[in-house]
Amino acid sequence: MTRTTRPQARDVFAVVDAMDVAALCSLFAENGRFTFGNNAPLVGVKEIHGGATLFLESISGLRHKMVNEWRVDDETIVELKVTYDRKDGQQVTIPCVTIFHCDGDGKIDDYRIYFDVTPIYA
Repeated sequence: MTRTTRPQARDVFAVVDAMDVAALCSLFAENGRFTFGNNAPLVGVKEIHGGATLFLESISGLRHKMVNEWRVDDETIVELKVTYDRKDGQQVTIPCVTIFHCDGDGKIDDYRIYFDVTPIYA
């Protein structure tokens, strides 16, 4: 069986930084899971689309800077510094770790983001 190439972390973050929810959702398996901070997981492309849209509408922009990346089998683990443009015109940079797993078709079936969102809305 030939495995499909999984998305590169830099490409995933470029899509997020573009705030392109449709392109982000195209990276996910139909039944993929997306866990943002300590929120309940979003399951399925429809829920992921809705949750990503709500979050991105709450900010003016964002930029990911990769600090470290580890790839182990089908898992990608990335340490980041993410700069958020808040709706009030201020910026805040937050340390973050993202872990995503890809299925045999190269689609993300589990995506987890670990960070404290409080400074974005303070």
